[in-house]
Amino acid sequence: MNDPAVGEILVSPEQLQQRIAELGEEVSRDYADRDLFMVGVLKGAVVFIADLMRELTVPCEVDFMAVSSYGSHTDSSGVVRILKDLDASIEGRDVLIVEDIIDSGLTLHYLMRNLRARNPRSLEVCALLTKPERRRVDLPIRYVGFEIPNRFVIGYGLDYAQRYRNLGFVAALQPEQE
Repeated sequence: MNDPAVGEILVSPEQLQQRIAELGEEVSRDYADRDLFMVGVLKGAVVFIADLMRELTVPCEVDFMAVSSYGSHTDSSGVVRILKDLDASIEGRDVLIVEDIIDSGLTLHYLMRNLRARNPRSLEVCALLTKPERRRVDLPIRYVGFEIPNRFVIGYGLDYAQRYRNLGFVAALQPEQE
């Protein structure tokens, strides 16, 4: 892609494909003989959850939540609002939250507290990307695709100003764009 905003490629299409296949095997093994309820966090996790569920060998149901927590374009405000809630009950279900990226962890911390209050049988997290050095809260993340440096990233569902979600790789946004 010839766009000055697209910087260094941090995760290639091949790396994504391989790691998502591995995550699919792990999730399928861990949820064998159980029905999995996957909660995709919109909009960023759409590409990841679509690829991940194609790798699963266990029955799964998919639903989505949309939450907002970004005050500026590139930094979380810590204030979380639910814009779209689940359509189905998760009470007594085995729930897997599927996230595109975990940065400060504030949004996910809120989301986990909210979903735990709905009494699922189990509640786990699968994140494609995580930035450990940015974490502000301790979170139990069961499945992690890649740990990345503290850079604003785009591609594979992640955006900057609603652009670049369609890239087949994860790249750093050039600093002058942030």
